[in-house]
Amino acid sequence: MSEQVKITVRDNGSLKIVGDFAIVDVEGNEIPHEGDSTGLCRCGHSANKPFCDGSHKETFESVVRAPEKA
Repeated sequence: MSEQVKITVRDNGSLKIVGDFAIVDVEGNEIPHEGDSTGLCRCGHSANKPFCDGSHKETFESVVRAPEKA
């Protein structure tokens, strides 16, 4: 059984994905990636979409936190 995939929303940055995962486009074609982790673009500025290339630095602000438990 493979380990659960973990997705971390980075402050002012990418989505970091770690684990055994596949990235596919809307047509179901797999987008190749190396290793068991990668960063996916959230800002829309990357020249290497869907991957993060660091273009967000100083131009993208987004801090996401889980809702507080009741």
